[in-house]
Amino acid sequence: QVQLVESGGGLVQAGGSLRLSCAASGFIFTIYTMGWYRQAPGKQRELVAAITSGGITNYADSVKGRFTISRDNAKNTVYLQVNSLKPEDTADYYCNANRRDQGNYWGKGTLVTVSS
Repeated sequence: QVQLVESGGGLVQAGGSLRLSCAASGFIFTIYTMGWYRQAPGKQRELVAAITSGGITNYADSVKGRFTISRDNAKNTVYLQVNSLKPEDTADYYCNANRRDQGNYWGKGTLVTVSS
């Protein structure tokens, strides 16, 4: 079955960095757009970054220049390098796999907490 397993979250001070990983299985990873979303307490889930099967990336304005999404098709893994973290980046971060004609899948999330 489809699995998306996030890891790499944690507690970090403002200005710090983390590398989030999402290991995927159960579907053809290479043809899916992979994304990272986040949801802070009391707020709606929002797109942070996405990368298409062809490697095209897009980012939320709030993270441009600080976050970098990448994928390793050989490892069926997508990464999110998060730098210069701010307290407002505190949220649960979710991995998403989407292909319009095949499916849309979610991981269970990894918590990132940024202290000021």
